[in-house]
Amino acid sequence: MMHRAKKSLGQNFLQDANVAQKIIKVFDARPEDGVVEIGPGKGALTALLLQTLPHCTVIELDNDLAPMLQEQFGEKITVIHNDILNVSMTELREQIGKPIRLIGNIPYNITTPILFHVVDSLPAVKDFLVMMQTEVAQRIVAKPRTKEYGILSILLQYYSTPKMQFAVSRNSFFPIPNVSSAILHLDFEHPFAPKATHEQLFRKIVRGTFGKRRKTLRNGLKGLDIPVAELEGLSVDLELRPEELSVADFVQLSNELVHLAPQILNTTTEEVDG
Repeated sequence: MMHRAKKSLGQNFLQDANVAQKIIKVFDARPEDGVVEIGPGKGALTALLLQTLPHCTVIELDNDLAPMLQEQFGEKITVIHNDILNVSMTELREQIGKPIRLIGNIPYNITTPILFHVVDSLPAVKDFLVMMQTEVAQRIVAKPRTKEYGILSILLQYYSTPKMQFAVSRNSFFPIPNVSSAILHLDFEHPFAPKATHEQLFRKIVRGTFGKRRKTLRNGLKGLDIPVAELEGLSVDLELRPEELSVADFVQLSNELVHLAPQILNTTTEEVDG
């Protein structure tokens, strides 16, 4: 049965067999791995995964594709017919009985929510090989003092070791998307060290200061209701802009302000997708 891509679900099906093989080679699944595929579509990657895996779990929202996948692969797969954002990775990890290895060609319009959903599920997820818009992948691996560097860069570099794998041509998909794509690997087993004393505070400070990206760190921190006297005692240069600070700088900053955590966490910050 012919399945037309649904624009509402952000569907672009991978149809290049060579690219699919390359993705599977980079992922390097072992028979004992607990693999979960997000957005399997018509099963291009699923079929290749099952050449190595005795079984895998797939998460598919499409009402037509979910039963088609079940019919195609039978008992070799468990189909979760749901939105990935509604699936608890922690519960799924318990069901599988081992840390999850995620792989997927995800809808580009919800890439950031999916990434934060995965981060919020740690340590349930071991790693994630993900196809995404090139621009977003570049932001995740960006260095300080570049225009791509922002919230996504800092948080994903804090919780994982991100590595760009390879570019994927627009012509590898049907329908052909308007943006270019890249394969990115997020290794959650090797996060940034040292860790922040209070991770919620660390995230709040990163988001709060980047909410005023073009202002100095001093102005961004004032927006978090931090008393001026406290600001003067910090070791980080407050005249810098947030995009000039490394992940280590933000960890140090949050650790120096940890005694103010209740006060800072009660302030509202501008949510920015950076």
